[in-house]
Amino acid sequence: MTADDEMATGGVVDVAAVLRRNRLLGGLDRREMDELLTLGRLVRYPAETTVFAKGDPGDCVFAILKGQIGIHTSSIDGKMMLLNILDAGDVLGEIALIDGRERTAGATALRPSELFRIDRADFIPFLERHPRLAIHMMGVLCERLRWVSESIEDAVFLDVPRRLAKRLLQLARDYGQPASGGLRIGQPISQEGLAHMLGVTREIVNRSLKALKKSNAIAYSKGFIVLTDLHLLRDMAGEPVDSGHTSGRMAEHTGE
Repeated sequence: MTADDEMATGGVVDVAAVLRRNRLLGGLDRREMDELLTLGRLVRYPAETTVFAKGDPGDCVFAILKGQIGIHTSSIDGKMMLLNILDAGDVLGEIALIDGRERTAGATALRPSELFRIDRADFIPFLERHPRLAIHMMGVLCERLRWVSESIEDAVFLDVPRRLAKRLLQLARDYGQPASGGLRIGQPISQEGLAHMLGVTREIVNRSLKALKKSNAIAYSKGFIVLTDLHLLRDMAGEPVDSGHTSGRMAEHTGE
């Protein structure tokens, strides 16, 4: 049973078990985890509720126990870009937590969500007491910096159809489910949602999806996107055709 299943049935989530699924916190031993649990508290957010806004103080870090959180940024004229979708076991808000400066992005609950909040005043001393975790955290943040750099390169050098192919492959790695004729993206995602992920208009995404469907690279099944030609999509995205797995969580990306 997943954390979301437990939410639906009213079950109680084992906080430590969920935190151990995170790459940053999963290496804590039992004593360290028990200490960490004493520092935090549970907070709940209904769907479409703001967790924090871009520019807010970086005064805490969150771990997702149940639900789903969207990480987004926006321009002065109101254009929005969805940077990432985070699920149970993911951590968000740690970038601003480290330097104590303002949030670099906003976070909104996409579904009813339960988070474990630890304030900066408690987490920084915890890092000081456990330098091994601080070193591991540096590695995770460096990985995210590389991902940001790659995203910038994609925006500059790849056209929208190639960026869309790359995003669909990423979603398949995160939420892929074997289906008749291909790999089904189990996460509901609208054309508007894809447009927000790519920073383009819905009309552009619509044309690109139609082109992918015409080339038999994708299909639709009960409202979900099915990747039917991974070879073509990987070729468009500039990925080796035998790269990686096609399901399971990818390396965690920007959570702030």
